[in-house]
Amino acid sequence: MPKVGFVSLGCPKNLVDSEVMMGILTRAGYEITPRAGDADVLVVNTCSFIAPAQQESVQSILEMAEYKKFGRAQKLIVAGCMVERYRNDIREQIPEVDAVIGTGEVEKILEACEGQLQPAGSDGASLPSYLYHDLTPRILATPRHTAYIKINEGCDHPCTFCVIPQLRGKFRSRRFESVVREAENLAAAGVREISLIGQDTTFYGEDLGLRDGLPVLLERLAQIEDLKWIRFLYCYPNRITPRLLDTIAAHPRLAKYLDVPLQHTSRRVLARMKRGSNGDAFLKMLDRARKAIPGVSIRTSFIVGFPGETEKDFRELCDFVRAAEFDWMGVFAYSDEDTSKSFALENKVEDETIIRRRDTLMAIQKKMSARKLRKRVGQRQQVMLEGPSKDTDLIWEARLEGMAPEIDGKVYIIEFEGVNDADQLPQPGTMAIAEITESNDYDLIARAIEFAAPQARTISAEIEAAQPSPNPFPILASR
Repeated sequence: MPKVGFVSLGCPKNLVDSEVMMGILTRAGYEITPRAGDADVLVVNTCSFIAPAQQESVQSILEMAEYKKFGRAQKLIVAGCMVERYRNDIREQIPEVDAVIGTGEVEKILEACEGQLQPAGSDGASLPSYLYHDLTPRILATPRHTAYIKINEGCDHPCTFCVIPQLRGKFRSRRFESVVREAENLAAAGVREISLIGQDTTFYGEDLGLRDGLPVLLERLAQIEDLKWIRFLYCYPNRITPRLLDTIAAHPRLAKYLDVPLQHTSRRVLARMKRGSNGDAFLKMLDRARKAIPGVSIRTSFIVGFPGETEKDFRELCDFVRAAEFDWMGVFAYSDEDTSKSFALENKVEDETIIRRRDTLMAIQKKMSARKLRKRVGQRQQVMLEGPSKDTDLIWEARLEGMAPEIDGKVYIIEFEGVNDADQLPQPGTMAIAEITESNDYDLIARAIEFAAPQARTISAEIEAAQPSPNPFPILASR
């Protein structure tokens, strides 16, 4: 059977789509290869959220097209969000592309590889409606001890800067028991950490008539004994309810972690974004969260340079960040997307000003992060061991409970107490006690002083049929 190579760009939601496509092809007998030169078919799963992501997607498509011109590859398939926006442009301007698959056509990857895909019209199909489930074949591209579970898809929020509803359709939740079964199967196969993802996880289940859907789901997942950490990403700020906070606080397996993209704090800017609320309300929300969940780590993200943002608005945002003291923070430079509602707004901010504001805000957070991490030096904390660093086998990587995979800082383990031989090193996914010895702006350095190798698991035929064992196939690139 042919070999297939994948390039997966963008967010974890896109990575799950790539894993589903790999699972469908593997079930059909295809072999996944991490080497583009060995691939008969190349798939680029694109991101189209903002202009830099589009540029990266185009560059990756053109790079893979070279393997079709001069290498072994016979087919080049472009998938994902960029297809939903520029389906016809991709076909017409990059003739090396043999097929395009939008976010709502993930299950058609086999047809695309075998040349049987019927092209959708110029506007594609209707809004994407596909949603995978627990019986959908899936091959994890993450380390074997951690995985994402997409619990919903699409979005109904009216944010003027965002094109996600155009790319992924209306909001729709997976069935409750489907999510639970997938989590149980992954845990039985060796996964120790699960991150629940969706464009707005806090809205989970409302379209299915579930009241407090996310807290109820978290309570159920917290009963899965083989899981160590369960976290959820992308909370909408006005949906962080007392029930949700109390649920996180009550269950040890639920990571004491909140990811709440606030986008801005100026009441005027938030109104133009169609987000509502204001900085004072956000500070009260953060205070409630910290009182309800002692030691909670909080991450957020902001957009600077939104049309009409004044220096006064930006100073208000800077003051808020100093007062809020986030553990982790990202800042996006506003991208003027031609299909977003904000594209029509007046008073655009100059690019130089946007970059200056982004750098200024990140400099504030950098100092705050360094100060908060310095306080951990000398402490003993539980970590999850990730495995050897990509840079050197002499250093291992690990994470605290308050560090989400890929997006937050790391703990670098420079010593394993009592280990004199490589054969004695623990397996990735092992929980350990680490003594923090140093800190820098975003990361910690430590030595592991207590750890135990995880017990081997036997995967039943029934589980294997429902959810392939998470032996990650390295993909060509994931960004």
